[in-house]
Amino acid sequence: MESFHFKVNGSWQGDRNGKGHIQTNGGLDIAVSAPADMEGPGIGSNPEELLISSSNNCYMITLGAMLGNRKIEVEKLEVVSEGVVDREDGKLKFKQIIHRPVFYISSDSGISPEKLQEIAVRAEKACFISQTLRPSINFSVEPNVVVDGK
Repeated sequence: MESFHFKVNGSWQGDRNGKGHIQTNGGLDIAVSAPADMEGPGIGSNPEELLISSSNNCYMITLGAMLGNRKIEVEKLEVVSEGVVDREDGKLKFKQIIHRPVFYISSDSGISPEKLQEIAVRAEKACFISQTLRPSINFSVEPNVVVDGK
């Protein structure tokens, strides 16, 4: 069995509405706090954005790998990911993460929009972070294909 270890260094000042700082060996270096939407100071990023960012990054890597394995080249790929958090009985719960990939291709690329949409959905199911979180969070994909910038 092979293990991988990832380290995050964090520091915090104050109570729930305090502020903190997170650094990783990979270069992440950001201020953090509770989000303003949840009555926090809204300084830097927050746990909710970081969880969505992790899911977004894994999804993009997985999608890129799947495109590469199929020798499919797109001009550009952008992914907006949105998380939905509900308050139930006074407790916060992540309910859903929605990935919205946009593929930019030329009309002579030889790849159909339907094929890209299929790969977009399959990539979410194959993503390691999605697989880890799926027992607690619903995932969905809403792909869009832009041909010749239109």
